Amino acid sequence: MSAKRYFKKELPWVLFLVPALLVYSIVVIIPTISTLVYSFTDYNGFSSAFHLVGGKNYLQVFQNKDAVNSITNSLIYGITVPVLVTALAIPLALVLNSNLKTRNVLRAVFFFPSVISTLFLGYIWKFILSSSSTGLINSLRIHAGKEILLLLADQKMAMPLLILITVWASVGWHACIYIANLQTISPDYYEAATLDGASKWQQFKSITLPMLTPAMSSSILLLLTGNLKAYDLPYALTSGGPGTATTMITQTIIEEGVTSNRVGYASAMSFLFLIVIAVLTISVNTFIARREKKLYE
Repeated sequence: MSAKRYFKKELPWVLFLVPALLVYSIVVIIPTISTLVYSFTDYNGFSSAFHLVGGKNYLQVFQNKDAVNSITNSLIYGITVPVLVTALAIPLALVLNSNLKTRNVLRAVFFFPSVISTLFLGYIWKFILSSSSTGLINSLRIHAGKEILLLLADQKMAMPLLILITVWASVGWHACIYIANLQTISPDYYEAATLDGASKWQQFKSITLPMLTPAMSSSILLLLTGNLKAYDLPYALTSGGPGTATTMITQTIIEEGVTSNRVGYASAMSFLFLIVIAVLTISVNTFIARREKKLYE
């Protein structure tokens, strides 16, 4: 086929892609390139006159303890939540996929937290876990004659509580992903395994878990990318406090870029964290893809 005929044949498909490519360019590609360019400047977001500063902004990120702390917090939060949600969602999915009479009610109960706005959830739990006497838990403790707990005001407890709330809000929705995958597994596998004398644990380890790999891939990647760039729930719950115990990189970027008008510095921070997210996502995706490949070999 000549180049002219090939181009004529493929042109309609290319034209269909143009609107999507245009939107993607405006929303993703152009802002990403702009961020990279601004990261090498002292741009403040207002003045059209700005200067190249080379890698100065990137050096400042590593020299700034608050920036390093916020990146560390985001990594701890973004990695711990997917691990805990996966560890809880799979057993929950197995229970909710069983022959329980109340399974539909239980599915709705566990799924419900994921329907509520994340920001609203943050404010609800802030009221429940408030360190003041007006907080729900502390109010009950006062009536019981017990002392007030710091809870979210405790630097050692704030991050674990934030992770716990995020897991609680996420586990039901991700259990639904696993339930959908469980329902595609043929019962013949389990019948054959039972005839061979395999125990329930052996069936789970050799049949259920490997067959859940596609769902695990989707769930973990959604959790990883979503929680690494989390802003709304941590900010609504603790505003980054106490101190900087729960300050995420997204909050630091907004504060530096919008509040302090240091767009160049915030852009450098954004681009560095983009690289971190890309490396983690590609690594996890590669690992899961290898597991999926082994499944079908």
